[in-house]
Amino acid sequence: MKARFFAVIIAMAITAGASAQQTVEDINPRNSWIKAGINVGLPIGTLADQSSVALGAEVKGQLMSTPNWGLGLTTGYTHFLPKEGYEHFGSIPAGVFARYYPTSQGFFAGTDVGYSFQTGSGSNANGGVYVRPQVGYHNRLWNIFGFYNGVFRGESNGGHLQHVGIGTTFNIMFN
Repeated sequence: MKARFFAVIIAMAITAGASAQQTVEDINPRNSWIKAGINVGLPIGTLADQSSVALGAEVKGQLMSTPNWGLGLTTGYTHFLPKEGYEHFGSIPAGVFARYYPTSQGFFAGTDVGYSFQTGSGSNANGGVYVRPQVGYHNRLWNIFGFYNGVFRGESNGGHLQHVGIGTTFNIMFN
């Protein structure tokens, strides 16, 4: 678990170092905005034994540090609908993200990393480090993407929580 945490910290430092190599403009309405969206996912791994579907909402604050790199903060809530005999529970991520946009409209790739707090069921109430790589399509107003979401916890804390899904976000511009 500690090794994964340090790997995430190193990845964040590399991302920050790469973006620091390029000139960043002042934060203004043309290069920063809020992304608000929804997503749906299917639990995989041992989580599939407990939950049938994951429904989520997310909010991101993004700064385009260069024409191709978006960096920001992210949070949200994912609710896991239980299978018979299990309890409802949820996940609240708090993290940072980086996205690469090769063109002003089209394909993008990125990842969220941080810590996810668990709510609800006592057996699932322990959080863990999370990673959420994603690929998708974007334009000026919205994004649609596929993702993998993994919350990594020790077996004594209930094991890993993993799901795959699709989502969409709407860009709320400031200008």
